[in-house]
Amino acid sequence: MNPHLDKLHPYPFEKLRRLFAEVAPNPGYLPISLGMGEPKHPTPPFIHKALTHSLHGLASYPSTVGSEPLRAAIAGWLERRYGVPPLDAATQVLPVNGSREALFAIAHCVIDPSRRALVMCPNPFYQIYEGAAYLAGAEPYFVNSDPARNFACDYASVPDDVWPRVQLLYLCSPGNPTGAILSLDDWKTLFALADRHGFVIAADECYSEIYHGSTAPLGALEAAHQLGRSGGARPYANLVVFSSLSKRSNVPGMRSGFVAGDPAVIRKFLLYRTYSGGAMSPPVQAASIAAWGDETHVQENRAKYKEKFALVTPLLREVLDVELPDAGFYLWADVRRSGLSDTEFARRLYAEYNVTVLPGSYLAREAHGANPGMNRIRMALVAEVDEGLEAAQRIVRFCRALKSSTYPLPKQTS
Repeated sequence: MNPHLDKLHPYPFEKLRRLFAEVAPNPGYLPISLGMGEPKHPTPPFIHKALTHSLHGLASYPSTVGSEPLRAAIAGWLERRYGVPPLDAATQVLPVNGSREALFAIAHCVIDPSRRALVMCPNPFYQIYEGAAYLAGAEPYFVNSDPARNFACDYASVPDDVWPRVQLLYLCSPGNPTGAILSLDDWKTLFALADRHGFVIAADECYSEIYHGSTAPLGALEAAHQLGRSGGARPYANLVVFSSLSKRSNVPGMRSGFVAGDPAVIRKFLLYRTYSGGAMSPPVQAASIAAWGDETHVQENRAKYKEKFALVTPLLREVLDVELPDAGFYLWADVRRSGLSDTEFARRLYAEYNVTVLPGSYLAREAHGANPGMNRIRMALVAEVDEGLEAAQRIVRFCRALKSSTYPLPKQTS
């Protein structure tokens, strides 16, 4: 067996199942889960129609590179969304079966394990980054997020002798779970480091279309263009961007996304995926073309999230330290005012009010003397508005009841 498999940590939701293993939730409340970031808003009917009207495509093997209309639709969306010059859809865009599998696979394409490779990740982080690093024969190197810097990672704190070993840098903007967005200055710093040390930047942007202000988040290709990196012999050098329809269009089960950017990296990634079997189903391609070409449903989806966050965040702020994030559909709350740890908070909330949240320590690793997820919880506001509001009201009652609680805390399981 591959010995690197033994390095993998249990997934956060497996840890959550263990935490809840001996807990019977209060039957007086219907269950509400804020644990998993799975969109619950309805899939737009026009996407259903495009999918079902293309089922005849099941009679053909799809190509790994995807159809020309799909690559053109993705390139067109990138150009409209980020104001970048026209992309070469044949060399700079590649459809993938959701961003998760592609984010995992890129490490196997990029990493040379003979060189004591490091994969740099934010901390807390999407767990796929760590698993991809280990199974590609590299080691993860975590850069902690800093609440004092709006949860940005302090890359200036990385020792000079670390950077030459970095072969791949994962980042997520807007971030999971913090919602933080990289600034143009952040990108300028990272591009300079990538040029100096030759590593590839894998920018995970699957939350880019869910934001709470009036300005859309800055994207990686957009930043590269503004910094003069979108042209020349190798446009978007050392940069590949990953995105998905799952959150944008409420189709997590369709498994449709893309990778775009540096044509040299895309060429090698296409070769890798040709062998690993990464082709997208023709009906899914047809539905994806329809989804990338429409913005009305995205605006309606965003409006739902704005309404939900505007109702829920002030309520929770009464009992927890939590603020409206820059973007994304998570609230990243500090629970120390409750007197409980993140795991104790999650366990008792589930037992007493039948609401599931994810302990922040499950999304991070102990690094540089700290676990930056400790004493925080992640709440995924993915359900409809009424359910999200009901969950918030229960959390408020739970926190207020803690002050008068006299019975001992439930035994913690980790």
